[in-house]
Amino acid sequence: MWNMSHPANEKPAIAIVQARMGSTRLPGKVLMDLGGASVLARVVHRLRRANLIDRIIVATTDSAADDPVVAEAKKLKADYFRGSEFDVLDRYYKAAVAFDAAVIVRITADCPLIDPGLVNDTIRLLRKQNADYASNSIARAYPRGLDVEACTAAALRLAWQKATEPYEREHVTPYIYEHPTLFRIASVFGTTDYSHYRWTLDTPSDLALLRAIYDRFHNNDNFAWRDVVSLMEREPQLAELHSNVIQKSLQSN
Repeated sequence: MWNMSHPANEKPAIAIVQARMGSTRLPGKVLMDLGGASVLARVVHRLRRANLIDRIIVATTDSAADDPVVAEAKKLKADYFRGSEFDVLDRYYKAAVAFDAAVIVRITADCPLIDPGLVNDTIRLLRKQNADYASNSIARAYPRGLDVEACTAAALRLAWQKATEPYEREHVTPYIYEHPTLFRIASVFGTTDYSHYRWTLDTPSDLALLRAIYDRFHNNDNFAWRDVVSLMEREPQLAELHSNVIQKSLQSN
């Protein structure tokens, strides 16, 4: 195992939220209305309740098409960074360097049910196990749309230096979790398998479901993921709103 000395256990954790207007299935999705606020706003608001997150960075692209994302970040009083559109690993690495991140938490802007408790759990596990990378999606038990990844600055830097495959550059973390001999990997395990639920935003039917969920919570965003599970169990017909959606294997924003 490559010995990465990283004094990051108690250093600040920075959430980097990748967001752009381009999307093959639902262009402009990150700024669509979700119960009176944009999808990106919901993500930022929910991350702000994760007390182990010290700063939130919206990482978008240099393209003029993403000027509205920057405008929304400013409106939310969130920091932002602009970088490569398709080399998202490069965007993440340079954002982490620009903001002197010791621990980087990767979040995608199409997950407006992201749970602050799970974010804290992932950061806590990374620190407890002195790991280079931790995630709650390695052995999937949580609903899609709750994915949290945390890594050290040293791990991200090595991935940025070594990753050469296009999918490794586009999806940021594959080089890390596909090389367990180089990196210390930690997995947040769910006690019950809820992986059949899908709460991410890729299609109009996804948006219909997410709007229905927010409506049930009076368009507040202070509910927890288990509250949504309870809602889905009470109203199983909600899942029919997007039962025909095929889940993409990896996400890039």
